[in-house]
Amino acid sequence: MKKIFNTLLLAVFIAVILVVSRLIGQQAFSWMPAQATAEATRVDDLFSFLVSIGAFIFLGIFGTVAYSLLTCRAPRGDFSEGHPARGDARVEILWTVIPILLVSWIAAKSYNIYQQIDILGLTPMGMHMHIGEPAYAATTGVNNNSTPVMPEIQVFAKQWEWTFRYPRENVTSTELHLPVNRSIRLVMQAENVIHGFYVPEFRLKQDIIPNRTITFIFTPIRQGKYRLRDSQFSGTYFALMEAPVYVESFDTYNQWLAMAAKRQPTTSSNAAFSEHNQNSQKSKWPTVTPAQPTAVNHPTS
Repeated sequence: MKKIFNTLLLAVFIAVILVVSRLIGQQAFSWMPAQATAEATRVDDLFSFLVSIGAFIFLGIFGTVAYSLLTCRAPRGDFSEGHPARGDARVEILWTVIPILLVSWIAAKSYNIYQQIDILGLTPMGMHMHIGEPAYAATTGVNNNSTPVMPEIQVFAKQWEWTFRYPRENVTSTELHLPVNRSIRLVMQAENVIHGFYVPEFRLKQDIIPNRTITFIFTPIRQGKYRLRDSQFSGTYFALMEAPVYVESFDTYNQWLAMAAKRQPTTSSNAAFSEHNQNSQKSKWPTVTPAQPTAVNHPTS
């Protein structure tokens, strides 16, 4: 009878922590920024899954320890050793098989989500690294088969400024404008050191390496204004290397391009360059002089 009771108690305990860990995993979605790309939904699914697994392990271990402390206490004055677990084949098999199965499950789940992202167009991310290959222009209209052509935007990173070029319209800007619900191809280059393209709401982070042309594709799905940051420590003023990102309707995107194309290039505002030149008390620490601001059709307002 006692064995049956213990078995039922164990089953109830496992069921409870399964439910609780699942609820914690669902709460993990609210811990993340807004999902602004199709790829972000898959990444958040994986994060929720990992949180659920972590919560189950934590609650299982904590519950077992708490149960042992409450029910398996030695009598006062009893200093004898407990039952040795060394040489117990069942325990050794158990603590070997369970981690293997758990890691295999996590790996399979991660690979499955990676494959889903792959279908959405993330394959080129970090995979297409062409030395010395130019970035080819693309149209934002349609091809001969009336199929929308993927917009291509060139991204240039230097200390410490982001610049974006739209080849078809010959527009250069310090703002990144993207049409919603359309796959976008970014062709990225770095001038001097490694920079990192990172927008938290996109769940995408790509290192940009000097002397490489790195391309990746993603699909914005949520209109709004976001902030592009440099995820790499690229020098003294890397914290100032930010740029606004606008995800907007396709009509608004085309209107902005047409408006920007009519403007004459003017010098952009560069926070790092301005701060470096206005600093009357220079530190003794050596630093790279920020690059000259780029002439663009549409500087950040």
